[in-house]
Amino acid sequence: MADRNPAPDTPELRARWSAFAWTPENRTTADWHIAKYPEGRQRSAVMPLLDLAQRQVGAETDTQGWLPLPVIEYVAQYLGMPVIRVLEVASFYFMYNLKPVGKFHVQVCGTTPCMLRGSDDIIAACKKRGMEKGHVSADGLWTLTEVECMGNCATAPMVQINDDNYEDLTPERLDAVLDALAAGQQPKAGTQEPGRHTSEPSGGPTTLKEMVTENHDYRGEW
Repeated sequence: MADRNPAPDTPELRARWSAFAWTPENRTTADWHIAKYPEGRQRSAVMPLLDLAQRQVGAETDTQGWLPLPVIEYVAQYLGMPVIRVLEVASFYFMYNLKPVGKFHVQVCGTTPCMLRGSDDIIAACKKRGMEKGHVSADGLWTLTEVECMGNCATAPMVQINDDNYEDLTPERLDAVLDALAAGQQPKAGTQEPGRHTSEPSGGPTTLKEMVTENHDYRGEW
């Protein structure tokens, strides 16, 4: 699993990120999130603001984004929260990266359904391309993380890459997705199984077949 400790608080880290502040556009977005909550409850916006900060760091570094400690402190100050409370949120949820990542964060599900459907082969395919768990690849493109279930058991094995899920993977299908991303293209998200639309049964439905094309009323047949 991913290391949930923040990056070391070094002078270099402080020099790079102590001046972090919202861009004008992100300040508007941050205030919009805060305004969703009643007066005095602005701390409820901590999760969307952490996500916004991570995305701003990603835009500045041409990566998927992460949360340096000075950036976490900035969000805490913006919301009037103790820094430790914001760090608790950031370290609990895997959607927040506490260390630098590459341009593409490849999160491979290794939980039982994906494991039984070949997630070990998916991880091996990632490593074959130079990825190492918890590290940025030499070319700066990739960071590999093994994660727990992300809710795509019916289309296992799957990976999440930045904001998109890619499902029904084989090593060859994953390679095609990664090749496209490396070339600056946007591959189709979701299932990679030819002829499959979402998570319907492979080979087509075996029950409720009349529901395929219309909202069929079965009540008279029960």
